[in-house]
Amino acid sequence: MTVTPTTLTRAAGVAAVLSGLLFIGVQINHPAMDVASVTTNEWAVRNSLKVVMAALALAGIAGMYLSQVRKTGLLGLLGYLVLSTGYLIMLSVAFVSAYVLPSLADAAPTYVSDVLAAASASGDVTGDIGLMATALLLSGITYVAGGLIFGIALFRAGVLARWAAALLAVATVASLAIPLVPQFERLFAIPTGIALAGLGYSLWRAHRTPAARTVPSPLGERLDPADAR
Repeated sequence: MTVTPTTLTRAAGVAAVLSGLLFIGVQINHPAMDVASVTTNEWAVRNSLKVVMAALALAGIAGMYLSQVRKTGLLGLLGYLVLSTGYLIMLSVAFVSAYVLPSLADAAPTYVSDVLAAASASGDVTGDIGLMATALLLSGITYVAGGLIFGIALFRAGVLARWAAALLAVATVASLAIPLVPQFERLFAIPTGIALAGLGYSLWRAHRTPAARTVPSPLGERLDPADAR
């Protein structure tokens, strides 16, 4: 298979669709954010899927930006950089959750409990969790700001589905309301997942390889352009 810009762009669209679906899927029947859950196989699988989700989102976002870099301008660049930073930190936090916290659950349960509390909207942190607190804070800020800016830039460019771009902007900002209704925390990820999937499909569709057009021959037959040369 020949690798072309169109192929890479369509692959980025598929990555965004898969990322959006995973973002929604990992929220369904999510286990409790406590030390007991950290040592289960379900916890490892879900957080591993979150790592994959974030990696796919990074590829999808890059494809969206590079496919319309001139139309999105400086606002698009800013949104791309900030949102990519958010997903990169999200990937790192998910990696720690999947592969580091389980090994600390028995030796340092208080630390693990505090990390989970910091990551939860209704958690109460009692100890020092070091740079994890900074990582979680930056993840939230860049996710919200990046989603808003990038969504606006995509909407203004008008290349991809505008409803999905608007939903991305609104959904990420709406997550600021999570502390007010922590019982619905998982539901706030669904609109963002739909927005990513919608933008990814729009990107994939916009870069379909055009079918070979036919040209009329003097005899009234339809010829392939290659045969008309």
